[in-house]
Amino acid sequence: MDEVDRKILEMLQRNARTPLKRIALALNISEGTVHVRLKRLLASGIIRGFHTILDEEKLGYNVKAIVALKADPSMYSRILESLREVDGVTEIYDVTGEYYAILKVKTTSREELANIIDRIGSIKGVQSTSTMIILRTIKEDLTLRI
Repeated sequence: MDEVDRKILEMLQRNARTPLKRIALALNISEGTVHVRLKRLLASGIIRGFHTILDEEKLGYNVKAIVALKADPSMYSRILESLREVDGVTEIYDVTGEYYAILKVKTTSREELANIIDRIGSIKGVQSTSTMIILRTIKEDLTLRI
């Protein structure tokens, strides 16, 4: 990956819908070169995909929480697989420290959050959960410094 690739990635992070022609003009390279480089960045897995970022609150997802989970170590792999299937759990992190995993949950109501926490707690091997409701988001940056 060279400086041209980095600049392509920076432009796409700001707006993934940037036309290849505009990228080519900005970087003073051909549109074909941008296409080939983009294809290579996708094939190598540096770019994992292109997604639309939705306004969660406008769609009713105004209850967000972090759930810290303690688990039976011998059942942890199965617990992680079960957690992948829980609607509303949007992120799962395997962590070090006091907890085994940290989950991010997004829901439309506190009632739905309670149901999700109950479902998580009912997974065999989950020993306990600690839930923190997110009051407001101060910073959420989806870009990386390249």
